[in-house]
Amino acid sequence: MIYISDKPLDISAALTATASESAGAIDIFVGTVRNKTKGRPVVRLEFEAYDKMAESEMNKLAEEIKQKWPVEKISIIHRKGALEVGETAVIIAVSTPHRAASFKACRYAIDQLKERVPIWKKEIFEDGEMWVSAHA
Repeated sequence: MIYISDKPLDISAALTATASESAGAIDIFVGTVRNKTKGRPVVRLEFEAYDKMAESEMNKLAEEIKQKWPVEKISIIHRKGALEVGETAVIIAVSTPHRAASFKACRYAIDQLKERVPIWKKEIFEDGEMWVSAHA
């Protein structure tokens, strides 16, 4: 399950899609919109993506992760559009036979997603707005 969506993300669906009878662990990362950035009150975030390119990079990342760890299944889902404080912006779920690999693969996935996938984020504050790296 790898995609960009303009609809609210379903954590339960990602967990179900990543489950495997041969996996003893599923690690899941859920990134949400926080109410402050460097002390400035956040009103909302706006994410933009070139979906086709972003999903292509997300698929490449998933394949790379499968080469590094014994991954059973992986889900990488990112939201785009306007998100209010508390909404889910990204979900990464990784299932593996044992927990150590699951933790490492999930951490690697979110770190690489931040660096490689072309998704842009605008932070809307009470006193202004600015474009920042998608996962700064």
